[in-house]
Amino acid sequence: MDDIIILLIICMVAGLIGSLVGLGGGLIITPILTTFFDIDIKYAIGASILAVIATSSGASISFLKDKLTNVRIGLFLEIFTTLGALIGALLAGIFSSQILYLLFSFILMNSFYGMLKKEGIIKNKSSKRSLYTKDLYAEKLGFSSSYYDKSEKKEISYEVYNVKQGSLVMLGAGLASGLLGIGSGAFKIMALDGYMKLPIKVSTATSNFMMGVTASTSALIYFLNGTINPYIAAPVALGTLFGSMIGSRLMQILNAKYLRYIMLPIILFTIINMIMKGFGLI
Repeated sequence: MDDIIILLIICMVAGLIGSLVGLGGGLIITPILTTFFDIDIKYAIGASILAVIATSSGASISFLKDKLTNVRIGLFLEIFTTLGALIGALLAGIFSSQILYLLFSFILMNSFYGMLKKEGIIKNKSSKRSLYTKDLYAEKLGFSSSYYDKSEKKEISYEVYNVKQGSLVMLGAGLASGLLGIGSGAFKIMALDGYMKLPIKVSTATSNFMMGVTASTSALIYFLNGTINPYIAAPVALGTLFGSMIGSRLMQILNAKYLRYIMLPIILFTIINMIMKGFGLI
């Protein structure tokens, strides 16, 4: 009984963080289940897939209601994520997983470096302000939109750029998922925030929405394989659901820069984790 209560609390925290930064709770839950609860990795992954769905469901209700989620972009980019996942699944086993972990970690490093420059943590040598030209695809598909920021108490309009580059990153996110069986939340944020220049709150909300769509497909496979144990998955899903509902409300009243400060160490943890797997240290 004590273990279930502890697991519920941990999953609430994971759901809260996942909904805040749009990376899902699986990144936190899987290692905790295997390390501290001595649960087999296949059941831990099955439970974490449900945690991602719970995080997405709990957060998306609030985000959709307040028009933070850009549904058009989310559904459009899901095409590329799904295609990448299918290709990755077909190619799985052909390439060395260690080399792939290192390759994807370097891609994330580039995004991480860009975020540090964006926040002024690393000084940008270029003194000229970056200018972006109108994106033809964004205009045709009506991607640009606006949302009401509760922390700044004003309506914020935004333009969408680099749709082609963002789509390629999403294809890479799907490939990473298919080839390595990992979550692709960090890549989604990289595409939405780093390349397509969505506001961080919109990126987080849209990433949460997309992860739920992707994870729902994976969950069916895990369910049919018998790797979703209800005694493990139920408290995990319940905890992350409550945590994500709290996180979705907290995110909207937080200043955008604090969301980045929460996100940066989580992405750094993902990079370190992938590098260690690449060198066979874990």
